[in-house]
Amino acid sequence: MRRISLTTWIFLGMAGGILLGEVAPDVARQLAPVSNIFLRLIKSIIAPLLFGTLVAGIAGAGSMRSMGRIGLKAIIYFEVVTTIALVLGLAAVNLVRPGAGMRLEKTAAETALPKSAASLSEVLEHTFPTSILDAMARGEVLQIVVFCFLFGAACAAIGARAAPVVAFAESVAEVMFRYTKYVMYLAPFGVAAAIAVTVASKGREVLVGLGKVILTMYAAQILFVAGVLGAVVLVARIPLRRFYHAVREPFLIAFSTASSGAALPQALQNMESFGVPKHIVGFVMPTGYSFNLEGTTLYLSLASVFVAQAAGIELSVSQQVIMMLTLMLTSKGVAGVPRASLVILAGTLATFQLPMEGAAVLLGIDALMDMARTSVNVLGNCLATAVIARWEGVSFPAPLARSSPPE
Repeated sequence: MRRISLTTWIFLGMAGGILLGEVAPDVARQLAPVSNIFLRLIKSIIAPLLFGTLVAGIAGAGSMRSMGRIGLKAIIYFEVVTTIALVLGLAAVNLVRPGAGMRLEKTAAETALPKSAASLSEVLEHTFPTSILDAMARGEVLQIVVFCFLFGAACAAIGARAAPVVAFAESVAEVMFRYTKYVMYLAPFGVAAAIAVTVASKGREVLVGLGKVILTMYAAQILFVAGVLGAVVLVARIPLRRFYHAVREPFLIAFSTASSGAALPQALQNMESFGVPKHIVGFVMPTGYSFNLEGTTLYLSLASVFVAQAAGIELSVSQQVIMMLTLMLTSKGVAGVPRASLVILAGTLATFQLPMEGAAVLLGIDALMDMARTSVNVLGNCLATAVIARWEGVSFPAPLARSSPPE
């Protein structure tokens, strides 16, 4: 029994929930407390996890000052490409509308979505916290992120004197990684209950919607790789055939294991062999694992609007732009967290007061989604090292007229 992976248990939980919702809908509806307990535990992760990872990450990025030009170029590239990924995810979900007709419902504790009539000045004012404790207690994710960015920057600015604070933040992050692992042991039960309640209450159209969101996400990821990353390869004049051979193995490792960490050693080695200087690979690749999660950011924008559609809530353009900015900030620094996308998605849903039930429903298909977004993350970070190297004036060896894969 212990050899069965958590992902397999989640799939089994999803299948069991679907079956229970179809066969015994009255019993399935009584499982709502199980689903709600799991979601409350997920929400409890958000604030301390963001504090630990963002403060430690921003403070640790003080090394960018020593890297200077390379660090600035890397951050500019990361933000441009991840923004394009977010926009593409929003465009895909608005075009296909996979959540239409599902009708997820908010609980009594989830209040109405803030009115889109709020002025820009009100939105900006609400972004900045008066108290970090108050922001954490109310689940104001964007306020937490703003505080953590400023707090982390202050830690980086004063250097060694902030070392105990940074060490504390790192310890908090490590503790929350383990806390998340414990909570995820309950995921099969939470997913089974959420799916059972949803199928019993909403019918089979929920399954159709989940199928649509999987296809939409894969199509958007393929379009991003071919259209956006392909254009970057052409503009930066990266030797395509040699780059393909360099990234093929890390990409496949990431896709099959759904783990960026598993692909990192091979990616580092292959990009050095490709011709990227070691100091660029050693800086850009690990930094990209926090700041350049292209596949994840695309998925998060798509998933957030999907939940709104499934709840029958129409988000205005301004609300979607604010959501995009929120995701751009909250997705930084949590790449090492198991099921990190669920935590970030839950935080976004809480911020925009959308049904948390959507996070549990999506967790049932998360393994299929994770394979695509993780492999795109790895591919994007490999390309980032090559682009920064070209930006620094590195010339890659010309591709051979005839080449064969190594034995």
